[in-house]
Amino acid sequence: MSDSAGSQTTAGMQAMLAAGQAMAQNFFDALARHQVAMQDSSGVAVPKLPMPESAEMARMQQAFAEKHAALWSSMLARKPGGEAAPVVQPEPGDRRFNAPEWSESPVFDYVRQAYLLNAGFLKEMADALPMADGRAKSRIQFLTRQYIEALAPTNFAATNPEFIKTAIETKGESIARGVRNMLGDLEKGRISMTDDEAFEVGRNLALTPGSVIFENELMQLIQYSPLTEKVAQVPLLIVPPCINKFYIMDLQPENSLVRFIVEQGFTVFLVSWKNPRPETGGHHTWDNYLEKGPLTALEIVRSVTRVKKPNVLGFCVGGTLLTSALAVARARGEEPVASLTLMTTLLDFADAGEIGCLVDEASVATREATIGKGGVLRGQELANVFSSLRANDLIWQYVVGNYLKGNKPQAFDLLYWNSDSTNLPGPFLAWYLRNMYLENNLRVPGKLKMLGEKVDLAKVDMPAYLMAAREDHIVPWKSAYLARNLLGGDTTFVLGASGHIAGAINPASKNRRSYWTSDARPTDPDEWLEQAGEQKGSWWLHWSEWLRQHGGKQVAARGRLGSTKYEPIEPAPGRYVKERA
Repeated sequence: MSDSAGSQTTAGMQAMLAAGQAMAQNFFDALARHQVAMQDSSGVAVPKLPMPESAEMARMQQAFAEKHAALWSSMLARKPGGEAAPVVQPEPGDRRFNAPEWSESPVFDYVRQAYLLNAGFLKEMADALPMADGRAKSRIQFLTRQYIEALAPTNFAATNPEFIKTAIETKGESIARGVRNMLGDLEKGRISMTDDEAFEVGRNLALTPGSVIFENELMQLIQYSPLTEKVAQVPLLIVPPCINKFYIMDLQPENSLVRFIVEQGFTVFLVSWKNPRPETGGHHTWDNYLEKGPLTALEIVRSVTRVKKPNVLGFCVGGTLLTSALAVARARGEEPVASLTLMTTLLDFADAGEIGCLVDEASVATREATIGKGGVLRGQELANVFSSLRANDLIWQYVVGNYLKGNKPQAFDLLYWNSDSTNLPGPFLAWYLRNMYLENNLRVPGKLKMLGEKVDLAKVDMPAYLMAAREDHIVPWKSAYLARNLLGGDTTFVLGASGHIAGAINPASKNRRSYWTSDARPTDPDEWLEQAGEQKGSWWLHWSEWLRQHGGKQVAARGRLGSTKYEPIEPAPGRYVKERA
């Protein structure tokens, strides 16, 4: 190498180092602006963002500069019409750069790889921050991901070759469609994820036949019609989450968990929560939900079926509510149910997933001061939080598809449900955030008083089936497993494949994916997984066999729904689930 070439290489490396230092400084400045308004989980203000050690920072910047230099050299050596081996690849599952236009063009190939190098550098720096508070560091890592994903070249017309190609092929019509799509979404107040006209609750969603047999200001109770001549004597009550609508469990006949259970020969009841309005439902508390939700529903199920101890199932927040209600009943000296099933439910919130990192003293105190005495958290605000947890899949994918390419979203029942948000009462939310996510009080015997009773989960001692999902980012499966160490009865733990929704709603009719089981009962979830065996297919079939053991004898299916005291009010799915936020 000549002296001039060597000096050019040295100058290039120095320029790369300077660029890395500038990007790092700008990034830390942006994080620091967020940090000013944040507190760690003890409530102590964090005045300054701690920086990585100088030696570690220098190492990362040097590696960053070398990778960029290698990328630049690769681009210069690339022959016209040829392709160069990539210096960096997208992470597994990242589909943003799959289109051939990204690799065929040297310009866009460089843009793509430079972005991936920059993104990796920023992630590495966030991971290296010396922060003792795990929740505060998780929040910084979350903000880092939001920052990186928002700045992806796929999200901008000038740096997305797919936008350019589509615009040329459609002679500009895709741009016009994209503008119309954006204006329509601005009018809706949300990004369209599916064809909203393709679905309607009660028309092609939530179709399992049944009747509403009771209602109060918080919920309707649905009883489903039998689909078999014989049924298990012991009925099942389902308590879905109140932060979204129940029909995730009853989408369409082929993927409906509710219909599956009915077809298995069980008498099924389900709580359908009301969508609270600021003027009428903003005063409800956690205790109100316990008393007027699961506890009232259990009384009615017992009255209608004349079975003293029904089986119960809770999903997500519905499982936390249901278990709390059972703890209240046990504190009163009652034996409320025959068995408990919990789907993707947290009882120990020590590691509450990505939502947990967004909950700190400052944010909870703000909710308590603004809506803690009355008012609601708007459903769209809650939906935005959940979408931000998977921004590439639930935000930017649709920004690119709807606005840059001018596409109309495809009809997808799950995404229609995801967009059908619900409000939450402020007093309920503030109490839940503080006592569960922030202080993790539910796991401490006697720490919380509900409906005048000190609750102890160890007294919830009926047989329990605990289902978690291996890739769940809302309820981490290892945290869901910790419920085994809190509940007082015999527990069966099953780990499903996939995430929070796809793992739970895994139709037996398709019998896809897999699940893991083990008879071992170690306290440590990793130890359990080491001993667990993988089973092909849907966990629904495994669970229905478990539930059958607690169903009692076979009896003739009832010819009518409800009773003389609880006459049918209207057909399922009822009015409450159709109310929009």
